[in-house]
Amino acid sequence: MSLFVEDNLWIFLIMTVFFGGGAAFLAGRGLAIKWRPLWMAVLAMVPLTLGLRFLHFALFGADLTSLHYLITDFVILLAFCLLGYRMTIAKKMVRQYPWLYQAAGPLGWKTKG
Repeated sequence: MSLFVEDNLWIFLIMTVFFGGGAAFLAGRGLAIKWRPLWMAVLAMVPLTLGLRFLHFALFGADLTSLHYLITDFVILLAFCLLGYRMTIAKKMVRQYPWLYQAAGPLGWKTKG
């Protein structure tokens, strides 16, 4: 049993990283656009992880009840979600409060002056 991949690296990369990560990134972005708290982003990844696990099971015959792969998928999706959330919050802070903040990279902002 490998750390991240079940049987096929390509299935893992396409399903979990590309499709699941993209959906998680957009979910994080959507939550940040509405100024939702960060804990809601974490909570939103639970059904997305369960759905992704089911797709692995239904399409590729992966183990549905493996706690190891469930946690692995959750951590990866959560990382993409938090990235989308933070990038969007940083852009919003700089765009909505230009007299207070300036961009400090793609994930942050700093006080002007």
